[in-house]
Amino acid sequence: MKLKAVCAAACALFACHAFAQSSVTLSGLIDGGVSYVSNQGGSRVVKFDDGIEVPNLLKIDGREDLGGGLKAVFDLTNQFTLGTGSFMPGQSLFGRNAYVGLDDQQWGRITLGNQYDFMVDSLFFGLDDAAFYAQGVYDFRNGPFAKLALPNNPTGAFDWDRMAGERVQNSVKYLSPTIDGFSAGAMYGFGNVAGSIGAGNAQSFGLNYVNGPFGANAAYTLTKTAVAGVQDSVRNWGVGAHYHIGNVVTTALFTTVHNNLNGAGVWQAEVGAAYSFDSPWLISGVYSYMKGNSVVDDNHAHQLTAEVQYNFSKRTNVYVAAVYQRANQGANAQINDVMVASSSASQFIGRIGLQTRF
Repeated sequence: MKLKAVCAAACALFACHAFAQSSVTLSGLIDGGVSYVSNQGGSRVVKFDDGIEVPNLLKIDGREDLGGGLKAVFDLTNQFTLGTGSFMPGQSLFGRNAYVGLDDQQWGRITLGNQYDFMVDSLFFGLDDAAFYAQGVYDFRNGPFAKLALPNNPTGAFDWDRMAGERVQNSVKYLSPTIDGFSAGAMYGFGNVAGSIGAGNAQSFGLNYVNGPFGANAAYTLTKTAVAGVQDSVRNWGVGAHYHIGNVVTTALFTTVHNNLNGAGVWQAEVGAAYSFDSPWLISGVYSYMKGNSVVDDNHAHQLTAEVQYNFSKRTNVYVAAVYQRANQGANAQINDVMVASSSASQFIGRIGLQTRF
């Protein structure tokens, strides 16, 4: 499954001028469906939910050939809620991605703006996260870890390892060219706080390796945020790998989070696989185990995800999926994107959905 698909829309679509060896492209992802949640705050619920398998995105990107292997590039990506048509996150027009930069065949790529860190770029788009193949946002990490208390987080632990597409604002990012299968990247986000260069800043690094069907990646991100006048820093790091064997892809991923303000920390390990038949059918499955430290009451959770997908075409598919999380006794299970935790140690989601891309 590709998370990024493009159509043949040309620069003329936006009434702009065309340049030789240059292009502007419009593309997008749309996902909608119905989900059954077994326990949401103590009650069952059947609801319309969207942006689950993939986020709902409308993207404008482009490049201009400057000669000698150098290109100017830009990306403006809007995320929206299909059910209401409203912008997200934060009701901003291009809150998902907004950057401009230069890309050189010999020297690498540098971009400036609001953009993904390397937990996303290296580990998720590096194809090490099974959520890429099975149920997207429901399969990203969450659980009985509200006491993580991550800054500006809707549940305290929503997407705690940043893999669902967290961004760094006011950032500069560099990605090296690939040499003998290796590439690396570094990123710095400016806090823009007068009198304090380090306040509110962010740093992220990635290391990648690919050799035919095998790939391995590592990433580290440190973000700083002011909470009630006190500087808080959150550290994430992770490693992952994937391997393609014929019609099967297998993945393995390990990620961590640590909140410096309260000392809370969680780690998780997962394995997954997806099998593409010589037909329109695709099946995938994931198992993950999450474990918190004493600040989050030593809570832990097991999570299983399974999905069957039928592809009508290269662009459009329908899918049926199930996600089950089991926490320790006395804890409240919480699958990612369910904003109200279960009243018990277990939570189940069944979903049927339709996805298309253009």
